[in-house]
Amino acid sequence: MPLYENINIQFYNTLTNSKETFVPREAGKVNMYVCGITPYDFAHIGNARPAVVFDTLYRFLKAVGYSVTYARNFTDVDDKIINKMNEQGKSLKEITEKYIAIYHEDMVALNVLSPDYEPKVTETMSEIIDLVKRNVDNGFAYVTPSGDVMYDITKFANYGQLSNKKLDELNAGERVAVNSEKKNPGDFALWKAAKEGEPFWASPWSNGRPGWHIECSAMSEKLFGPQFDIHGGGEDLQFPHHENEIAQSHAGNCHCCEGDYKYVNYWLHNAFINVDGEKMSKSLGNFKTVHGMLEHVDGEVIRYWILSAHYRKPLDLTDDALVQSKANLTTLYQALANAQPVQGTVDMESMQAFYGALADDMNTAEAYALMFATAKLVNKGDAHAAATLLAMGNVLGLLQQDPATFLKGKAQGDDAEIDVLVAKRAEAKASKNWALADKIRDELTAKGVVLEDSATGTTWKWQ
Repeated sequence: MPLYENINIQFYNTLTNSKETFVPREAGKVNMYVCGITPYDFAHIGNARPAVVFDTLYRFLKAVGYSVTYARNFTDVDDKIINKMNEQGKSLKEITEKYIAIYHEDMVALNVLSPDYEPKVTETMSEIIDLVKRNVDNGFAYVTPSGDVMYDITKFANYGQLSNKKLDELNAGERVAVNSEKKNPGDFALWKAAKEGEPFWASPWSNGRPGWHIECSAMSEKLFGPQFDIHGGGEDLQFPHHENEIAQSHAGNCHCCEGDYKYVNYWLHNAFINVDGEKMSKSLGNFKTVHGMLEHVDGEVIRYWILSAHYRKPLDLTDDALVQSKANLTTLYQALANAQPVQGTVDMESMQAFYGALADDMNTAEAYALMFATAKLVNKGDAHAAATLLAMGNVLGLLQQDPATFLKGKAQGDDAEIDVLVAKRAEAKASKNWALADKIRDELTAKGVVLEDSATGTTWKWQ
């Protein structure tokens, strides 16, 4: 019997604004789609949160016995990519492949597993055009004189259901529609006629490219069919992106499914990341890329910090938060280091409690508390607790390194070299050469060494 049959898994469904028991469309199988990045630059720390959160969900669902198919896309044609192409004189593929490769490096450092599928817009063009055509044929979209295809939001009675917005609220205060060929200010593009110098694909309406929203509907449909279980992403995507996905998928599929058509059963959205209490922005100088942070912070520390708050709560990036995350993770690794080699078996009663915490809408804070309680048992010599702690870490994507390697940190040099420098510092202090002693101390600090002076001498450890 799979573990999930004895666990009541509940998620907060943004569509219903309530916590619901999770029941997949097909017993034992889960299809999950998460919005990925637009690869035109380095991914920022805000992009890392959904990657880590939904990777953790992926790990958890598989750990309790589900067969999970996970897709996370790349929007590899977009205004920002086109702008960078023009700035740098490079092709679309040159820009996107460079930043996709860097993104993959970042994800490996964060212990994010590769999804089962990573669809790209440029590789889904025929399916996108087909879905746009069905929107037009079914009377939900119209073609403008310029060759754009626009979705008419008045044609879908449930438009606004995900974001709790109403049509009159969406149109209120509108002075002039951005596109004068729109029937309604809130109408959105399914297909956009190409401007001069832009990449384009042939379609029945114009040489052009997809609107942003249609892409995810087409990519998820290509992989999972017209209906699937879980759709995730950041809360900034709730409106208009995910709202529009629902509308256009309904328009393209409402006549082909038995019963009431429902594009996605469970919508999960993670909250924003702020930096030192402020919204992250390049203009404020607090823009943090994952690649940049990894130069001085271990990826597992970043992952620990991301999971330290509930995924639906705002998360604040501060130096103190990262220091505390490293200290907490060090405590867990130190327990494992004391238990090497780990030879016990996993305590399933403890794991059931751990799974129960994650089953409660991904309560990672409670899961952490159970890990620290288990670490205390490890420190008391419980071999089964050590195996259990490792199993818990695997579900959260933590404790993936050799304990000694993590505890040594991003140190430069070996133990013998450090012993020599510590001895030289002691000699300098004995001869009252304080300048040399301070210089050696600074050199050791730069190498990732923590000195502990006492009346009996100096000891050291890696940060």
